[in-house]
Amino acid sequence: MRVAVLMGGKSEEREISLRSGEAVLRALLSLGHEAVALDLTEDLCQRLLELKPDKVFIALHGTYGEDGRVQGLLDLLGIEYVGSGVLGSSLAMDKDLTKKVASFHCIPVPRWMCLRSPTEEFEWSLYPAVVKPADQGSSVGLFLVEEEKDLKEAVERCFKVSKKVMVEEYIRGRDVTVGILRDRALPPIEIRPKKGIYDYESKYTSGMTDYVFLEEEGLVQKLQELALTLHRALELKDFSRVDFRVSGEDTPYLLEVNTIPGMTELSLFPKACKRAGIDFTEMVEILLSG
Repeated sequence: MRVAVLMGGKSEEREISLRSGEAVLRALLSLGHEAVALDLTEDLCQRLLELKPDKVFIALHGTYGEDGRVQGLLDLLGIEYVGSGVLGSSLAMDKDLTKKVASFHCIPVPRWMCLRSPTEEFEWSLYPAVVKPADQGSSVGLFLVEEEKDLKEAVERCFKVSKKVMVEEYIRGRDVTVGILRDRALPPIEIRPKKGIYDYESKYTSGMTDYVFLEEEGLVQKLQELALTLHRALELKDFSRVDFRVSGEDTPYLLEVNTIPGMTELSLFPKACKRAGIDFTEMVEILLSG
């Protein structure tokens, strides 16, 4: 099969996307596929028409790659691709809309509000608070604000990378993520950052975070059920990764959904697949055969 692997792109997550794409490319080549790497350049449409791939594996993270835009292009060109379509991608990319869908389906979420302008007046009284762009991944622009005096600065800094900023209640507890592979919930992973908050540095610097698979059977089942419910409610396809914050009372609160999980050597989705008995190459083949 001729497969184009889209990687790189124009978002803040470009470097991570390149690493994900290279890992997928190696797996495809080892499986005997004719795999070609493509960056998200202005001549992408022409290059796709010339290449005529049987399928595209999208390894683009963030804006343009994970928000439904490139999926729309591929739909127009009539080219099949791995992953969610335009609707699911755009919904999941927006943390505000994702939380609204989750709330409708009775999935607990932290209290939150969204701002659409750095000059917008607002009131917030819950501290600590998390401030982050509503439409970025990989914890780009994530701030933990302890006091009201620091809130405005955090909001202003987030508006430098996004047009929509979320202020969210900080849930004391554990970070846990659940991968979904072809409508199957994978083993949940607890994330233990050594610096206290799971930010960009903790995610992509080796040794900065410990990853532990949950053993509490009841909590595992609950998290898997919630993740699968949201995956389906957002009309996602093939794979996703759902991130939760689990409180001290073992209540899972949804944080966000990733429609194109990272595929680097430190990425959580491949770790969960391996725990389920699926190595990286087999995972890529399963996704490609969808």
